[in-house]
Amino acid sequence: MNDVALVAGVSAMTVSRVINGRSGVSDETREMVKSVIRDLAYTPNAAARSLVTSTQLQIGIIYSNPSAAFMSEMLTGMFEEASIHGARLALLKGENGHPPTQAELEDFADSGLSGFILAPPLGESRKVLNVLRPLGLPMAVLGAYDVDDAQCVRIDNHRAAYEMARHLLDLGHRRLGFVLGNPDQRASAERMAGFYAAVREIGEVEVQVVQGDFSYRSGLAAGEQLLDSPRPPTAIFASNDDMAAAVVSVAHRRQIDVPGALTVVGFDDSSAAVTLWPMLTTVHQPLRRLASEALAYVARQTALGTEQTGAGADIVLEHGIIYRESTAAIAPEDHP
Repeated sequence: MNDVALVAGVSAMTVSRVINGRSGVSDETREMVKSVIRDLAYTPNAAARSLVTSTQLQIGIIYSNPSAAFMSEMLTGMFEEASIHGARLALLKGENGHPPTQAELEDFADSGLSGFILAPPLGESRKVLNVLRPLGLPMAVLGAYDVDDAQCVRIDNHRAAYEMARHLLDLGHRRLGFVLGNPDQRASAERMAGFYAAVREIGEVEVQVVQGDFSYRSGLAAGEQLLDSPRPPTAIFASNDDMAAAVVSVAHRRQIDVPGALTVVGFDDSSAAVTLWPMLTTVHQPLRRLASEALAYVARQTALGTEQTGAGADIVLEHGIIYRESTAAIAPEDHP
């Protein structure tokens, strides 16, 4: 279909309309497209053809996030929204935090889907986007920034991290540890930038930054590294709840009281934040709403018969700080 569109000088959606006898195409354009189809001996894909003649909305969800708690919230939001639109969801998972293979992506894309939703970190994966973009189908990406040919749905990660860092500083902490997330995601960089923006406002703050990848395992390694330092932090801000929970686990193993001797905070407000002791103070990211907004966008675009577009500005939802039991003011003897 894309070959026909290229030769005819029209969009793939126009070719689709001609093939399926839909309105919205001039007679001249329709005849030109039919001529190109004959010249190229094009035969419509059976799965794709069943898509446009089907009354059921079918949306593909592609994910590889290592956090079970994060994905549970995301998928719950998608399934709830799908029930409203009468949509059927098809899931494709990449293994071990990596994108699906190209063959898996191509087979998935060829299965008669109406559109796609990419969960973090796949919204910024060139490998995935290069397979899906040429299809011209509606696509939403979660947690990503300014992705061409897709609707981005996210929070203001910079502002959220800034507010959490300010909370730690307002508690009197001046030795801070920060655990970075996946280096391939812009959200990770935005969170670190927000953290540093707060630190710069105070001055005379000792900062130690350790790389993680949003997995619990990476949080364990980060916690060990930070607490092994000659002047360990009095507060650690991990870029997601899984890594924050891992840091708390390391502290417990070392018999370090949280929050009496060490404050720990996270990001996401996933179920991981409330399934440990003490429960985490964390940034609330409305995961279910983010997912439902993404699915609603794809459903609307499909119903309108609209080609895949960038849809303008990112959809940015509100965040918040959830104060629980893992934070405390700095003890006088712990001041620098």
